[in-house]
Amino acid sequence: MADITGDQRIQSEVLEGLATAVNHRRWFVELALPYLGDNPIEIGSGLGDYAIEWAEHLPRFTATEADPDRLVLLKERMADHRNIEVRQMLLPAQDAAGEYSAAVSYNVLEHIEDHVGALRSMSELVRPGGRVIIIVPAFMFAMSNVDIATGHIRRYTKKTLGAAFAEAGLEMEKLHYANALGLIGYYGATSIFKLAPKEGPMVKVYDSLVLPVTKAAERVVKPPFGQSVFAVARTPR
Repeated sequence: MADITGDQRIQSEVLEGLATAVNHRRWFVELALPYLGDNPIEIGSGLGDYAIEWAEHLPRFTATEADPDRLVLLKERMADHRNIEVRQMLLPAQDAAGEYSAAVSYNVLEHIEDHVGALRSMSELVRPGGRVIIIVPAFMFAMSNVDIATGHIRRYTKKTLGAAFAEAGLEMEKLHYANALGLIGYYGATSIFKLAPKEGPMVKVYDSLVLPVTKAAERVVKPPFGQSVFAVARTPR
């Protein structure tokens, strides 16, 4: 499988900017938490923001990163979190022993050419009957220069992501769009105004004012579109 694509510097800048979107992160933390089990592994932990919040609720957590420079920063940041192990990992994993309760990966699959192979590899890391939990960006019409610069090969719909899970031999358990208003904002910012989602007033206003309303509404009714696709599937028993 080819390396994850994209400009690592631009990826880091976007990650740093999105780290300020606290409400957005907590929402997506909550989405995965019921499915993680007691010993999950995250593929592509980046700066570790999600890992730290998930690990607060779990006895053990493994964070991973493929990029050597970000791996160093990740290890430094996790040094004081004793229940978090940090590993370097690029799919397909060479030592996939099926020891983890779940494999979770947010905004990584869209970087990988062989995304079905990546899902199979994640499945091999997980115990029989465990979960693979994915969030990916939605809808190809929203593919922008920001996506291309950060190495996105594709964006997904529920149909295309579900097909990849099925081809990987995983049993779909949950599949829905998330953050409907975020898709509108992202398309406007990146495709119309040619802006990157970096730290600044736009991200802060969206995160503090718009996102809480979106989250509350989507708890009641799942939208027909969204900025992201969220999926949970079981590994073969």
